[in-house]
Amino acid sequence: MTATARTAPAAVSSDKGTYTYIAVFSAVLYTVLLIAPVIAGKLIEQFGLTPVQVGTLFSLELGAFSLATVPAYLWLRRLNLRTASYIFTAIVIAGNVVSGFVDDFGLLMIARLVTSLAAGSITVIILTLSGKTANPSRAFGIFVVFQLAMGALILAVFPSLFAGAGVSAIYWTMADLAVLCLLVVKRIDGEMLRSATPVAAESRNRVPVLKAAADMAAVLLFYIALSGVWSFIAQISARSGMDLSASSLVRSLATVGGILSALVATALGETPRRKLYLAAGYTGMALSILLLFGSPVLIQFAAAAVIFKFAGPSSCRTCCPRCPPFPAADT
Repeated sequence: MTATARTAPAAVSSDKGTYTYIAVFSAVLYTVLLIAPVIAGKLIEQFGLTPVQVGTLFSLELGAFSLATVPAYLWLRRLNLRTASYIFTAIVIAGNVVSGFVDDFGLLMIARLVTSLAAGSITVIILTLSGKTANPSRAFGIFVVFQLAMGALILAVFPSLFAGAGVSAIYWTMADLAVLCLLVVKRIDGEMLRSATPVAAESRNRVPVLKAAADMAAVLLFYIALSGVWSFIAQISARSGMDLSASSLVRSLATVGGILSALVATALGETPRRKLYLAAGYTGMALSILLLFGSPVLIQFAAAAVIFKFAGPSSCRTCCPRCPPFPAADT
């Protein structure tokens, strides 16, 4: 009885620390992807890039975030999570600083690749810790909502704040934000995974290879569509003759719509209508893309942006509560 009374508060305290870690890191690490419209314009101006080159750069960053899961199988249960967080955060800080100094597109791609691999490694820690909390759905909701909240704030502020500055100022600002992340690393239990009881291989649910491949292909295509449209949303508004301040306001409001969407999906959590919500989300994304064709007027552009950001996170968030914790956590 006494042991139980002592364990419960400790678990609650541990979860609070984990939630804080998730909130701060997710808000900062995903900034570069969420504010892609702001960075894309700066890159085109500073480096004279084509849309294909800009798309390649963002695809590289997004791909590196995902590829970071592969080496994580080797280190996740072997390293102290606090030590790993400090190391990868230091790499993120250095990568953003270097990104601000390079003046060659090839070197920039290398810097962004290394930075994104480090950020993706921390994301592996975040998602693994989420599955170890008493309420994994809440943890993942925090992960999504704080990303979008930071994205909305920056999209509202950055265009005017950095109007006369180059892309370097944005990268250095992200480096400064990453420094703040170091303050919350001590909130997690660094030995959580190494002290966890291993799950026997026989007890794991095995997924057929073809189904697993189809699932991963679906996730990949989802993010290609998501980043492929949102990265160039600023250029679409500019070529339609819209004012920068109006376009920035629309993008910020659209991101707020994404926050509301994630909150709704988090509240729904496990639901028998999950497939219906997913279908509605994908339909909404397709509709919003159609609205962006041609030269949309402000109202049409605003509707497309809001629908796109509302449908995207809801589709992802409605699907993810059923995903298991990162496999390496239980190996």
